[in-house]
Amino acid sequence: MALVMCPLCGDDEDIEVVRSPEDGRRVVRHRCGYEWEHAAPAAPKKERAPYSFDELAARFPKAEDVEPGRLRHVARLKEQYLAARPDFDPRVAAYWAEYREIFSPDGLRTCDPRRLKDFANSEVGARPGNQATFNSAWNAMGDAAAGEATRRTIEYLLHGPDDIHLGDRLHHLLTGTKPFAMTGFKEALLTRVLCVVEPERYLTILKYTTEAGGKREIARRVYGLELPAPESVNWTLGRLILWSNELLRSLVGEGFANQQHSAAFLWWAKDQPA
Repeated sequence: MALVMCPLCGDDEDIEVVRSPEDGRRVVRHRCGYEWEHAAPAAPKKERAPYSFDELAARFPKAEDVEPGRLRHVARLKEQYLAARPDFDPRVAAYWAEYREIFSPDGLRTCDPRRLKDFANSEVGARPGNQATFNSAWNAMGDAAAGEATRRTIEYLLHGPDDIHLGDRLHHLLTGTKPFAMTGFKEALLTRVLCVVEPERYLTILKYTTEAGGKREIARRVYGLELPAPESVNWTLGRLILWSNELLRSLVGEGFANQQHSAAFLWWAKDQPA
């Protein structure tokens, strides 16, 4: 069997395997009588199929990954925090109910474009920060064109194709892969839209990661969990935003008036001594 050429006589015919050790190397002999060790050809590597959405979600940190001592510490902080009555802005409930109506399919089609610009610059219920990029783009485009781009952005986020997961629709808008996406209507505003539409599901923490303290920093400082940096994994920022929201919501637990109250506790807890 012609495995390789005999290093002694240069012939490659009548070469046979004498023995095959377990380490994968073979001892072979040529008809001239010379024996030598020859590495068996490596088996071709099988390419792993990409992880499914559910497989990726299962690999994300979970509430049960938090150390018991840390959970007890956060429980004490929670008890301390809930001893004081929450001080809520009375405008929030009415304002968000109004915008839930505006963000409905019919509401988006018929609303005054300026209502969408006002939302982007409002801090009622959740502060999206400075929106200079959005405002500059809006002013350059004009109310009609900017309003249409913003309407289509929100429409795709909330009412986009059912076969595209919300996390992926969110990521498409964040990365600019949709040509209709409104300039500057990014993570903080998109998350704020989700908070308004599903106030019982989304915490009013509008960034996944930021020096001031996003979901990733809060998970680390409050619960001792290290969530992945967006640039270090291929899970997409849109998915990380949703998964981190669900993780923190499950960890913070019950007893709060609403998700704004829960978020306020997490913001407070991150600055308490460990």
